[in-house]
Amino acid sequence: MKFSTIITAGGTSSRFGNTNKLLEKINGKEVIKYTVDAFSDCGIDEIIVCANKSIISELNSILDGVKIIEGGKTRQESVYNGLMVVNCDYVLIHDGARPLISCDVIKNTMQAVIDKKAVSVMTKTIDTIKEVDENGKIIRTIDRSKLYNTQTPQAFEYNLIKTVHEKLKGQSFTDDAGMAETLGYDVYMIEGDYRNIKVTTKSDLAIAKEYLSG
Repeated sequence: MKFSTIITAGGTSSRFGNTNKLLEKINGKEVIKYTVDAFSDCGIDEIIVCANKSIISELNSILDGVKIIEGGKTRQESVYNGLMVVNCDYVLIHDGARPLISCDVIKNTMQAVIDKKAVSVMTKTIDTIKEVDENGKIIRTIDRSKLYNTQTPQAFEYNLIKTVHEKLKGQSFTDDAGMAETLGYDVYMIEGDYRNIKVTTKSDLAIAKEYLSG
């Protein structure tokens, strides 16, 4: 069985500032390199980085042993571009801005997808969740006992997720598991790690630095 990983790196980092967050360095190493190294160290056969064209030349200079292609205008389109070039039985899809993904979570995901065919790494919601109307009035407190926060990677049998993307092509989903759910496929939860944060702002970068320096 062959496993590939598609790493999404096609965003513009508009919420981060004037630089691309994936090229920011933590302890002298770029965020995207932490992400890629995590998968290359865990037995993944092939890694595809779907990148914003503005950073492809820089990625080529800092990443070894991966295939770098141009992403799309949306995350969904970027993943589809990756699906068109991978060669695998199972594919893991991961945010490039999640450099703290652990090898344990990656391996658990690889094992689970063989049996379940569609899985998503998630963490149990620990905050109290309120439903609020358009006027800011609280409508109700939602039972959090069955609520989970979605992370990545999400993993799929290749033919399953390829079919899903082909049927929903041209839409604007931000979550591959959600696409599979929309078409009636069962998707299963894999226990994630609260440290597996997504770097979106400079505050997130500071938190990631604390974790990686610990």
